[in-house]
Amino acid sequence: MKTAVLDSPRLRDGAVRGGCTPAGRVTRSLLGYGVLAGPLYVAVSLAQALTRDGFDLTRHDWSLLANGPGGWIQSTNLMLTGVLVLVAAAGLWRAVGRPGRAAALLVGAYGVGMVGAGVFRADPMFGFPLGTPDGAPAHPTPHGTLHLVFGGLAFVCLAVACLLSGRRAAREDRRGRARWSRICGAGVLVGFAAAASGQPWGTLVFTAGVILGWVWLAEWSAREFARDAAADAAAAAPR
Repeated sequence: MKTAVLDSPRLRDGAVRGGCTPAGRVTRSLLGYGVLAGPLYVAVSLAQALTRDGFDLTRHDWSLLANGPGGWIQSTNLMLTGVLVLVAAAGLWRAVGRPGRAAALLVGAYGVGMVGAGVFRADPMFGFPLGTPDGAPAHPTPHGTLHLVFGGLAFVCLAVACLLSGRRAAREDRRGRARWSRICGAGVLVGFAAAASGQPWGTLVFTAGVILGWVWLAEWSAREFARDAAADAAAAAPR
């Protein structure tokens, strides 16, 4: 029995130490960043939103924090969080197997979009930073346009990842998981559409969609972390 366990694909590195394989440790280390990324991004963004003069949570989306004095903080926040999402996507790719890898790949694309949105900052608008004319710029700059392109890529990929994950869960008869993923995917898309509408309420709906997407990614990463740990423990149990 012990030989069969050690030869199984789940333990492809061929060693079990303390109920944890080297491959399992790597996978779970990567997945941990999927739990960390969202809270880090939200905490850093909110800390700035509540302390920067002229920033209004009901009018300004968090990307605008990359402008003005201290704007480098939000640019760094976007890029760093994007890298963490890419790391988490690698963990999901390792953990889920072939059926779930399309969603994991789209999570990676979400990370790429965030990095790009951090490299190319949003144009100042709607009175932020202080002294900026109210309303959207009549002629967006190249970096502002690229910010929108990368941001749009990010949120569409995240929404589709949620929906694909929901479809997979439905096929496996995990109805609660399927419903949850579909709700999150729809929420991200509605938030993105609300932001693009230019309506006064759009910013708050967009922010809610962003947070919902982060919650989904953290929950999926934590779920795969627990499943991977359980698989290691079961394989290492005495036979």
